[in-house]
Amino acid sequence: MQLLRAGPSPFVRKVLVTLHETGQFDGVEQVDVTASPLQPDPKLIAANPVGKIPALVRRDGPTLYDSRVICRYLDNRAGAGLYPDNRIWDTLTLEATADGIMEAALLIVYEHRFRPEDKVYSDWVEGQWGKVSRALDALETRWISHLQGRMDMGHIAIGCALAYLDFRHDVRNWRTGRDALATWHRGFSARESMVKTHPAP
Repeated sequence: MQLLRAGPSPFVRKVLVTLHETGQFDGVEQVDVTASPLQPDPKLIAANPVGKIPALVRRDGPTLYDSRVICRYLDNRAGAGLYPDNRIWDTLTLEATADGIMEAALLIVYEHRFRPEDKVYSDWVEGQWGKVSRALDALETRWISHLQGRMDMGHIAIGCALAYLDFRHDVRNWRTGRDALATWHRGFSARESMVKTHPAP
């Protein structure tokens, strides 16, 4: 299999961490592509018509895309139990929360990267950060007991989302007022799968 990836994408990292945690990392070739929304790589478009990463090219079936689809496939393939039946809806909701954080954080990056400086819409940027902040508050107040339990895909997704905030939005200091979440993330970040997938600066 080939994993189409680009740069320090938190969605790609979620897949990479999942590959590590399920013992499949060495069996997947990583292929760097350009994932710009303005000029996506033809190889990426051929695999995923939407032009987004990650995409998992398989020999025995069509290419899979969207990190949630890929992670669910990898978990099923390895029988790893990252989507446990007894708390499946909580796990899926946490994963969706993490993806929402990553999407909003990435859109802030894109707003500055692809618009001229005088056309950056600051109110829209703050609106995206508002989504992130509300999600972080929910993790701190509603979901910390889940995060402190047995690891599932929710843990991986949230871990990657928080790491992306550190990587791209460290000046926002997301830890302020969220001591329990910060403590949890410090411990999760020490996992071998997180250490080995840390993005280059």
